[in-house]
Amino acid sequence: MNSTKASITANVSLSGNFTKLVNGPSIGDFTILKAFNVSTHHPKAPIIIEVIWSPPILHRIKCNTNGSALGSPGLSSCAGIFRNNHGESLECFAANLGISNSLYAELMEVILPVECAVSGNWKHLWIESDLKLTNLAVKWPHIVPWKINNRWLNCLPLMSNMYCMITHIYREGNHCVDKLARSGLAIDGFLWWSSPLGEIRGDLVKNIIGLPFYRFA
Repeated sequence: MNSTKASITANVSLSGNFTKLVNGPSIGDFTILKAFNVSTHHPKAPIIIEVIWSPPILHRIKCNTNGSALGSPGLSSCAGIFRNNHGESLECFAANLGISNSLYAELMEVILPVECAVSGNWKHLWIESDLKLTNLAVKWPHIVPWKINNRWLNCLPLMSNMYCMITHIYREGNHCVDKLARSGLAIDGFLWWSSPLGEIRGDLVKNIIGLPFYRFA
């Protein structure tokens, strides 16, 4: 009996000490692990990243963009906010994209700001979002879905004829346009505003005065 108990304890201890699973906060679980001589694996402390929105330099326009989707594919939308070097909102837009996938939405997050910048005669555009696939589409246009392929190919020379920069920002620093994108799910087509909506004005002020937001990774 004792040999069987010892064998079970040894086997559980051996397999338990090789696992990478994290133990929970339960005292009962802790007691059982100690009874079988299994080392506890505590969860790692989260990494806290401070995210601060940065304005563009003088004579540059920055457009923060983001998309929202109810599935992939699913009903989706995208939105953008154009701001000057003081952080003041110049224009903003939201568009309902219908049923689409993540690549389609990400490409529209670039196409629409570029087209708007051309219409406004803005020669220096900084697009900032949590884009992941756009750089691949710039290098390999053949991956672009057929229903947006012509529009994307027309957008590329527009970008090359202006000073256009595309950078990444964490979602926590893109909260203003994230709210605007969610509201785009309820509209029909494309809407353009010359002044920011009331629901995002408070967040815009936080960006202007440089209040940080925090990301836990």
